[in-house]
Amino acid sequence: MATALNLAPPSLLRPLPLRRTPRTTLSVRATSSSSDSSTSVSTKEEQKQGLSSSSSVTFAAPPGFKPPEPKRFGVRPDKTWDVLGASIALFFRLGTGVFVSGYSASFIPKNEFPPGQYALEFNDFKVKETSKLGPRPEKPIEIYEFESCPFCRKVREIVAVLDLDVLFYPCPKNGPNFRPKVAQMGGKQQFPYMVDPNTGVSMYESDDIIKYLVGKYGDGSVPFMLSLGLLTTLTAGLAMIGRMGKGSSYAPSKMPPKPLEIWAYEGSPFCKLVREILVELELPHLLRSCGRGSPRRQTLYEKAGHFQVPYLEDPNTGVKMFESAEIVEYIRATYALQ
Repeated sequence: MATALNLAPPSLLRPLPLRRTPRTTLSVRATSSSSDSSTSVSTKEEQKQGLSSSSSVTFAAPPGFKPPEPKRFGVRPDKTWDVLGASIALFFRLGTGVFVSGYSASFIPKNEFPPGQYALEFNDFKVKETSKLGPRPEKPIEIYEFESCPFCRKVREIVAVLDLDVLFYPCPKNGPNFRPKVAQMGGKQQFPYMVDPNTGVSMYESDDIIKYLVGKYGDGSVPFMLSLGLLTTLTAGLAMIGRMGKGSSYAPSKMPPKPLEIWAYEGSPFCKLVREILVELELPHLLRSCGRGSPRRQTLYEKAGHFQVPYLEDPNTGVKMFESAEIVEYIRATYALQ
């Protein structure tokens, strides 16, 4: 059933560096049936007059840009080491964040599998994947975090396990927008910080957030690899060795009018590469989690005619595209300040 999203994080952000524009107040507000999001940007002078912004920054895809054709199981040669580095996490975390809660798989002959349904193929069989999901939140959970933080990774993993929609507000080091906002909301700059607009609950501490999410939107049990205390945190830290420091420091960018939408999941090394650039440029993004067993795999299959992640939908330019390497290049060209 379609739901209306009305997410309004606090306003009064500091202006982005390197931009000689009037001091602005930024409000990021997602509003949609399931995927549309919008924001408004207005100057203080307009606010005093009780006016909304009469003009806004416009964004367009790079000149001559054409979304690439998806390549199944392909790695662009110049990105081989990046993908290998991002894959190290799978070893240290034993695949946590790859499978949705209650995951199961069965092999069905191709001729017996319903047409029009997404499935992996293996010789003369298709793999039917299922899961057992808890209650679905009406509005996306909001999480303030950054990529190269082991505590944040733990929370991103439970998001994948529970198959949740999350509106991420990146908080890289020296980020001018959302780090200060966390201090305003919670009293300190500590990450991750979660806000659940469905219940009004907000909290710090990764383990507390995990327990809250599995209690509210799961079966109440914390997955084994997220229940080991210090060992969980240590392995989450070791998982980042291959991409040390990536997704941690702010790079100047243009704030988009609307949050980007990304179909991804924490266990995918390809998705990690895209998440890194989204965090470094401090770009709000709505994550459509779709780990193995997620029903969203069928949704994306029907939507795009193909399932592959990451998949980016940019409501600011209308661009929709697969392929992680090209997505990273597109995001840099569109939002990074040179």
